Amino acid sequence: MNITHDCVASFHYILTDNSGKILDSSEGHEPLSYLHGAGNIIPGLESALEGKVVGEKLSVNVPAAQAYGVHDNSLIQELPSTMFSGIEQIEVGMEFHAETEHGMQVVTVTKVEGDKVTIDGNHPLAGIDLNFAVEITEVRAATEEELTHGHAHGAGGHHH
Repeated sequence: MNITHDCVASFHYILTDNSGKILDSSEGHEPLSYLHGAGNIIPGLESALEGKVVGEKLSVNVPAAQAYGVHDNSLIQELPSTMFSGIEQIEVGMEFHAETEHGMQVVTVTKVEGDKVTIDGNHPLAGIDLNFAVEITEVRAATEEELTHGHAHGAGGHHH
């Protein structure tokens, strides 16, 4: 069976940046499963997996624009620390959920200087071209429940 719209595909992967640094991997874990065509994985990778079959191994380069997007400087803001009421000590790397004009968004603290806090709403991999080494391990028809929920379920179904 080929990977097509509304099927569940599973694959092992190693994700690297252009310098070869490993950013993520499924090694030692279960393969990643997703519902093809539902936007569960980044667009550039999903497109590259279209039509593939179990056992295929491929290398996929996904430009930033087809991954987590280009880095957007307008998503970086400097705020007074008073905006973080209830937080005793704000530190670089902390993540917060913020309500924005685009809905709920995760922002990361990138700098703390005195009473000024810099946050970044970009995904940590925004602006980075990604390289995937992929091996397809399973392709199957999605269940009605998976199609209704819009994502793959593991063994034994899924409980919301």
